[in-house]
Amino acid sequence: MTTVSASAPRPSPTDRTAWAVLNALPHPVILIAHGGRIVDANSAAEAFFQASTNVLKRHLISFFVPFGSPLLSLLEQVRRRGAAVSEYRVDVGTPRNGGERMVDIYASPVGDVDDGVAVLLQERTMTDKIDRQLTHRGAARSVTGLAAMLAHEIKNPLSGIRGAAQLLEPSVNDEDRALTQLIRDEADRIVKLVDRMEVFSDERPIEREPVNIHVVLDRVRNVAKSGFGRDLQIVDDYDPSLPPVYANHDQLVQVFLNLVKNAAEAVGDAPDGEIVLSTAFRPGVHLSVAGNADKVSLPMEFCVRDNGPGVPADMVPHLFDPFVTSKANGTGLGLALVAKIVGDHGGVIECESQPRKTIFRVLMPAYRADAAPAKEP
Repeated sequence: MTTVSASAPRPSPTDRTAWAVLNALPHPVILIAHGGRIVDANSAAEAFFQASTNVLKRHLISFFVPFGSPLLSLLEQVRRRGAAVSEYRVDVGTPRNGGERMVDIYASPVGDVDDGVAVLLQERTMTDKIDRQLTHRGAARSVTGLAAMLAHEIKNPLSGIRGAAQLLEPSVNDEDRALTQLIRDEADRIVKLVDRMEVFSDERPIEREPVNIHVVLDRVRNVAKSGFGRDLQIVDDYDPSLPPVYANHDQLVQVFLNLVKNAAEAVGDAPDGEIVLSTAFRPGVHLSVAGNADKVSLPMEFCVRDNGPGVPADMVPHLFDPFVTSKANGTGLGLALVAKIVGDHGGVIECESQPRKTIFRVLMPAYRADAAPAKEP
């Protein structure tokens, strides 16, 4: 933080404590004086603007935000009103700080500094992530109703159509037999599609237990290396000290097998194709869920990263919606099912994509012995 020379007065213990607290915050905080001069910044602000505090203090805030940014007028509004002001969904991105950066801004006057204003920036990534997760759950409920209807209205007639084609097959010539076989194959394909959709209607409680995520990921990697990913380099970057996750082992295998298979298909036959499986502990992420008065902590981060061409930008916000797919022959149900499973576990899934770096990130709660239901004897 601020450099103190030998001749300068040492900061008081109260000042040191205050800045220690500010540096512990995960959100950027900057102190701006009259004329837009930057007086000080915490560590998160240094990372956000990609500059040290000393560099930040050499410039006005207008140097680090787009021309005519709403942040500048917000500062004047705070000084004029003498009260805190908030602004939501403001793009403060420039080439200096990595492009588009959507934030919520909270600004408040500071009396001890010349027209000082303290500004806290909260990136929209997590907020948007939670909003989209709730949308995914709503979409899954829509598929639930559709699956129930299809199971009754389509599977039964299809069974009759397939049976009729099978009865006709022995009595027709070779050319017509190909048509009856086509009817059977297409009927089977539709039934499999409906069966996949019926998974969304399974509302039974999940049988959960403490699960070592590294055992799950190792199994997924072994399955991939023995099949669709045999020609790919699959690397692990694990945090060995990670606690167990409270989950269903088989469903987690299904989630990550789906994600790894998608990554393998995205990489394709690229000679340098690589998939990285990583785990980490990220404290500080909390989510409010229905039926629970307390916020749920989601410190467990599991990522599947590939160096493929990336997901089209216009598709990323809808990637976990049912029937959305970039594959020519895809059904668009794989990632929707992944989102449902993660949501049923009280977690969040998100995709960040750019060329040669696509990350599917899963955040989930850790296992807590006091929160697990007691097993019946």
